[in-house]
Parts: sequence; C-alpha cells; structure tokens
Amino acid sequence: MQISVDRAKCDNHGQCTFSAPTVFRLDDQGILQYEASVDDSLRADVEEAADVCPMQAIFITD
Repeated sequence: MQISVDRAKCDNHGQCTFSAPTVFRLDDQGILQYEASVDDSLRADVEEAADVCPMQAIFITD
C-alpha cells in the first residue's frame, strides 16, 4: 500500500500519529514524517488516520 501526504494541505496537526503511530510521526521540529510504502496489514490504521486528518491531506493507493 502506498501513502502520500499533500504537503500543501498538511498543517502538521499530528492527528494521524495517534491512529497509525508506526506509519506517521512528528519530527523534532513538529513536521510530519511518514512511511510512503507500508504493509497492507496496517490498512485499517492508515485509513483511520486519513479519516481523522483535519485537512484531509492523506491519500492511500494500492
């Protein structure tokens, strides 16, 4: 599964880090970092992270 984040939309709120902490994290400067390619076993967590993103900046492709 491929993940992308629209950096123009992302405001680094970090809500995704609570839903999928193994995929999304904030660095020391508070900037979102993420794994662009993850195992499909994490799909439910990543979909939840995309749903809770206040800016709707997370996109999932297969």
